[in-house]
Formats: sequence, structure tokens, C-alpha cells
Amino acid sequence: MGGDHGPHVTVPAALDLRRANADVEFVLVGPRDAIEAELAKLGAGPGPGLRVEHAAQVVAMDEPPAQALRYKKDSSMRVAIDLVKSGEAHACVSAGNTGALMAISRFVLKTLPAIDRPAIATGVPNSKGGYTYILDLGANVDCTPEQLMQFGVMGAMLVSAVEHRERPSVGLLNIGIEDIKGNETVKQAGELLRASGLNFQGNVEADEIYKGTVDVVVCDGFVGNSVLKASEGVAKMIVGFLRQEFSRSPLRRLSALLAMPVLKAMRARMDPGNYNGASLLGLKGIVVKSHGSADRYAFGQALRRAAEEVRHDVVRRITDSMAKAHA
Repeated sequence: MGGDHGPHVTVPAALDLRRANADVEFVLVGPRDAIEAELAKLGAGPGPGLRVEHAAQVVAMDEPPAQALRYKKDSSMRVAIDLVKSGEAHACVSAGNTGALMAISRFVLKTLPAIDRPAIATGVPNSKGGYTYILDLGANVDCTPEQLMQFGVMGAMLVSAVEHRERPSVGLLNIGIEDIKGNETVKQAGELLRASGLNFQGNVEADEIYKGTVDVVVCDGFVGNSVLKASEGVAKMIVGFLRQEFSRSPLRRLSALLAMPVLKAMRARMDPGNYNGASLLGLKGIVVKSHGSADRYAFGQALRRAAEEVRHDVVRRITDSMAKAHA
């Protein structure tokens, strides 16, 4: 029910994935009338592999997380997370209020053994044609060295599962690649990561995220969120500059037509919908957060991400890897 579009996007995206993957079953959670009306528009209805779970309340996008947690126990978000806890669902995907989703997920599902705090992780495209995964992206503003090490383990297990890499490489975001750089928290985190058994490559600088130097980049939520938002701003600025320059004269407009295939290909590679879906890692269950502005295709990508995490048992991988690192 959340996001900018609600069931107008989430319901058709679920039907698309259901048609493409018969082994994936869906529980659509929210006010029954609204969901069934959307299904009817698409010529579909509840049936095998697709059921509606009624929830009378909806968490608003600007609602304080504490208020949603305390007063909306029959919200679509809370009911969906409860289904994951009970085992009726293997994963929850939501485009709703991020803070509320994190608060409810942590309260209901709890964190895995040896995990202090959950982290938000997502992949961004790199110049090697793959994705670099960054965590944390805003759930934890201040982190201890131990928590940064835990983020490294969680990120590596996520990449191992969804990208099918045996030993993903992990880097620690810093102001320089030398071990002496950074504050004490980052230096101590580097020591813990070296002893964790991960394929730790040392410190990396922010530009290496897009070079694809490592598979996983570890940082605290303040830094990670700032890097992500700055990157989105630069991408929008470049697109804006291109439009301005191509529209300055008739000759340039003609050259824009000639360059259109290249521009379309570049836009497709940079489309954030391709990598929509941020994973809330460290919980006793799989929860994926879709961008609130996601369209039908982008929300479908978040659903696919959740299905992949279920198929390759990300929660068990994190649990086993944390036990080894802790030992």
C-alpha cells in the first residue's frame, strides 16, 4: 500500500512475476477491497499462489516510525512482517515508509545472533558491468568497529547469494587506501575485517565504488546515505547538462537524433529501476525495501531480489558466517 503509487504498481508487478515464476506465491497485504479492485482491473483474482490478506490500516509515508509501531498493529506493513515471523511468508517487500519498515521489522523479527543492528544494503552499477553493494545506507548513523565488521559479513553473504560469487571481495570506505588513514573507528574496523575470514581487500575510496574495485563496500549509515544521494544528484545533473547542450541549436538537436541510440543505451544502463530493492540485513527474516517512486518494472526487480534471497537462504548464510567470524 506504500510508495507513490500503492497497489497500482505493486499488484501488477506481483502478477508479472507470478506469471514468469510459477514457484513464487504471493500474499497481497492491505485493505481487501482496494486490492481486489486492482486485481479485477487486471482481469485477475485471488486463487492458487495468490491470496489477499486483509489489513485495515496503512502507514503513511511521513508517519513517525514510533507512532506506526505503537498504534498501527493492523497496518499492511505490520501484518506482512508478522506473516514472515510466523513462517506463512518467506519474505516481505514494501515500498512504504523506510523508517517504519525498519522499526517494525526489527521489533517483530529481531536480529540474528551476534548481529547488533540491521543494515540497509543495495547494489549500484559499476564500470565493469556489474554491481557494487554498499552498506549501511542510513539505518545506523553511528557505528562501532564491531558493527562495521558485521556489515562486511552481511554484505558478503548477500552478494554470495544473489550474484553467485563464492568469495566476494570486501572493502572499507575511507579517505585513503593506506591503513593509517581514517578515524579510530574505521582503523579498528579494518583490523576486525582482516581477521574475519572474509576476502577483505583493505580500504577503498569513494570513486572505487563505481570502478567495481570490490564487490562490497562497508561504511556507516551517515556516510553511505550521503554517498548514495550525492551519486544520484550527479547522475541527474549529467542528464540535465546533456539535454541543455543538445538543445542549444538546430545543429545540436540534429546531432541528438543521431546520438539517440547511444543515449538510450546509456540511460538503460543507469536506470535505477534495474537495481531497485534495498535489503534489510541482519534480521531473522528477509525484508526488501523498494524505492517509493518505483514503477511496475522497478518494483518487480525488488520482488525478484527477495525471491533470490529466499532461494539462496541469505539468512542462514549470514548466521553461519557470523558464527565463524565471531569465533
